[in-house]
Amino acid sequence: MNNNLTELVDFFLSYLQNEKRLSQHTVLAYKIDLLQFQTFLKSSNTEFDIIQAHYQDIRRWIVQLSENEIDNRSINRKIASLRAFFKFLQIKKKIEVNPVTLVKSLKTAKRLPVYVEEKPMENLFADIEFVEDFEGLRDKLLLEMLYGTGIRLSELINIKVSDVDIFGRKITVLGKRNKHRVIPLHQTLLDLIQKYLKAKRDYFDSEHDYLILTDKHDQLYRVFVQRKVKHYLELVTTISKKSPHVLRHSFATHLLNRGADLNAIKELLGHANLAATQIYTHNSISQLKEVYKKAHPKA
Repeated sequence: MNNNLTELVDFFLSYLQNEKRLSQHTVLAYKIDLLQFQTFLKSSNTEFDIIQAHYQDIRRWIVQLSENEIDNRSINRKIASLRAFFKFLQIKKKIEVNPVTLVKSLKTAKRLPVYVEEKPMENLFADIEFVEDFEGLRDKLLLEMLYGTGIRLSELINIKVSDVDIFGRKITVLGKRNKHRVIPLHQTLLDLIQKYLKAKRDYFDSEHDYLILTDKHDQLYRVFVQRKVKHYLELVTTISKKSPHVLRHSFATHLLNRGADLNAIKELLGHANLAATQIYTHNSISQLKEVYKKAHPKA
């Protein structure tokens, strides 16, 4: 990639992070998609850079991705990355025509959120023995925060001690696009936080701004949390996917199943619009059908 192109890509990524307020994780995904497309152009013996790409080049890339068995959702994300990049170049007068304008997204099947049933979640906190030391309390708090508040992984690792209001029984979370939201904390979680903070002070000699830390007194990182969640969920459920986001899905689904208002769930999850939250109603309807099937005399 030549210097001029590198500057344009960096300018675009800076725009996403500083003006669009996208997370570092999302910005990195954009960068990877752009680099992959540039690599494809070079492998096709194309002499020009990505900013000179045509509609046909993008179509050929999509075909290659499909032939390599990349799923349609991932391909659509890559198309969206290119669309945003070329639109940015158009606004900045670097190109006249956006080559992605005529490119249509691929059809995808509606994918319902994977979640853990209520009973296994009860078993996780009731039957699993978490040692009453820093590491044990840290692991339990990590799980309780994800399931008890529905926060995203990126939000969890960035929570600071100052974000927790013990007396107000709430926590302030920095979500997508740098938007803050306030989430209430139930008493069990409040008690656990206070117990953990004491163990944290006893375990480490110095204070740390971030709430939940690794064994080495560092801020949490994505892989650390993912491994912990996978380990503990394997003890109580056989579902195929075991990730922090599954706990977020479980939080929302269980609230909805117990009669929580959809708009309230939207606010708790930090969704920009109700459409993103409505997908959980499909899981709730599935449960209602099961209840009807078991309980109704005509079923």
